[in-house]
Amino acid sequence: MARRRGLHRPLVLLLTLALVGGGVYTAVSFLQRSETLVSERCTAVVGSRTAELATDQAVNASLITAVAVQRGLPPRAATIALATAMQESKLRNIGHGDQAGPDSRGLFQQRPSQGWGTEAQVMDPYYAANAFYDALVKIPAYESLEITDAAQRVQRSAYPGAYAQHEEMGRFFASGLSSQTPGSVHCTLRSPDAPGDTAQVATELSQAYGPLAATADGQTLTVEASGAQAWSVAQWAVANAKGLAVTDVSVAGRSWSRAADEGWQVSDAADGEVRITVSPAVEN
Repeated sequence: MARRRGLHRPLVLLLTLALVGGGVYTAVSFLQRSETLVSERCTAVVGSRTAELATDQAVNASLITAVAVQRGLPPRAATIALATAMQESKLRNIGHGDQAGPDSRGLFQQRPSQGWGTEAQVMDPYYAANAFYDALVKIPAYESLEITDAAQRVQRSAYPGAYAQHEEMGRFFASGLSSQTPGSVHCTLRSPDAPGDTAQVATELSQAYGPLAATADGQTLTVEASGAQAWSVAQWAVANAKGLAVTDVSVAGRSWSRAADEGWQVSDAADGEVRITVSPAVEN
């Protein structure tokens, strides 16, 4: 009888360890699946190096870059603009200034008192980006200038050297969002908590890029675009995926899926179009 009880002890121990191990595995699996732990962010990868932005910053970066694309400006112009906006406002459309410029507003902290426009205008990201580029293109050979020099000639900041620290971020996101590096920009996001609207996507796209031929079919908007413009539009859609409830984007043999979170993957996506799919109504 004592021998039998002795045999039971290892068995009980093994069962206990198995239950504990199973509980740990279940807990780990739960944590891995839990969307509350997803760190939402957007990244731009160039070669073996990566730059990262918060999702709201990526939205503004995509607009600033799209305006450069619409105007036919080189990626260098977008790099300068992104580095400038990061230094001035952290790429956020803020409605206040600082001691150097109490009336400064918006992405570029442009001052109505210095002729940049009305407060309402400089708080409009589209207007602000165009105003920045209007000033930038007047600088001779701005493409060949150092970031600090080009930005300072536009902004006339009290801290001109500060722009340089954002050059890599600006260059990486400008490269991806302008299509110089296809498939560079992707975002890690939680599942949408509201349905998307293809009409809203089309409206936002038109403001960023100008008129684009696009048709909606259910939850998918198909934009007629090819080459560099197609990749710029596609990566713009990914950068705006959080706010517009975009779930999938396909372009020129590659696709991005919000659910998969694996970046751009090889697919059968057709050339000559960008397909942007938004979330359907969320079922309770």
